[in-house]
Amino acid sequence: MSISVSPNLDALLDCPSGLLDMTFDQLRTLLAVHETGSALRAARVLGREQSSVQKQLDTLNRNSQALCGEVLTVRQGRGKDYLFTPTGETTVELARTTFEKWLESIHWSRRRLGRMLTVGTTEFTLPIVSRAWNLVSEEFQQREVEFKVAHVRTKELWSRLETRQVDLICGSIVSTPEGDLRLEEYEVIEYARGQALLLTNLTESELPDAAIETSRLGGVPLVVPPAGLVADLLATWYGTNFRDRLTVVADIDDVHYGLSLLRSGFVRGCMIVTGSIGRGMAAQDDPDAVPLRTITLNDDLKPRAELMTGAFVRRADLERYDAAHPLNRLWAAVKEDVRTYTPIA
Repeated sequence: MSISVSPNLDALLDCPSGLLDMTFDQLRTLLAVHETGSALRAARVLGREQSSVQKQLDTLNRNSQALCGEVLTVRQGRGKDYLFTPTGETTVELARTTFEKWLESIHWSRRRLGRMLTVGTTEFTLPIVSRAWNLVSEEFQQREVEFKVAHVRTKELWSRLETRQVDLICGSIVSTPEGDLRLEEYEVIEYARGQALLLTNLTESELPDAAIETSRLGGVPLVVPPAGLVADLLATWYGTNFRDRLTVVADIDDVHYGLSLLRSGFVRGCMIVTGSIGRGMAAQDDPDAVPLRTITLNDDLKPRAELMTGAFVRRADLERYDAAHPLNRLWAAVKEDVRTYTPIA
């Protein structure tokens, strides 16, 4: 009796033995060598002996030579990084893509089955996640749910959500009366809403305590980040080219560096910050640091903008799972927390 074989199955049955002998472990080693440059450094990051890494490279090179007619890596001499041939570079990219797709599939299955949950949070919204976790931690531990917390910078909030790197995220966004179209697919639990403050190390003679209209920020020396909450706020008021319309005395990567600049006195100017950060920094009494004070911002520009802190989750995910799924259980815990806890605006 003959068995009809499809072209796809026929191609799989004819796979060369060298390809079938290739393992994920070998490909991981190849990626480690590509990233670190040498078998010795790869061995260190993998926690193996250099001879073990070298043996795997030799095996991969022999198989590649037999399959393609070219090895993957070439040793260039003592102290020099490995040279990857064109076939080697192509194999590295295939290996990287393969790992990404497999891990993504595994994570997706674990999430669907309620075995894993990943929550993203900024440094300043970590207490929200902590309080919600306290409400479900015992249950999750009994169910052996792998609970992960990922540090997310505010400028990464949307990308982490949209690429499904996290199941739930806590952070702050700029809110306007017109709303944000990006929120249409998300459920939102709002924790706090308020106006930003101006934090400054300028003296009162340089910048009086009187409230400043947002339309007058062009005349104030500002310390500005390239992206994130404050950049979104300025873009709402002044457009995406806000730097051309403002007096930027320093560009910063994160809020901590900006605060250090002001407290050191190395830069004289102002930072736009949330109310909690502004009040907290102004209240600090450090004789070795330049004193800081806060100035109220009056939003006289259109559209009016506020800072909203909350929790965000994909609506489709909540609807996809039953009420006992860890994501729905954690979301319920967040709701309970916001009902019983009054945050500082």
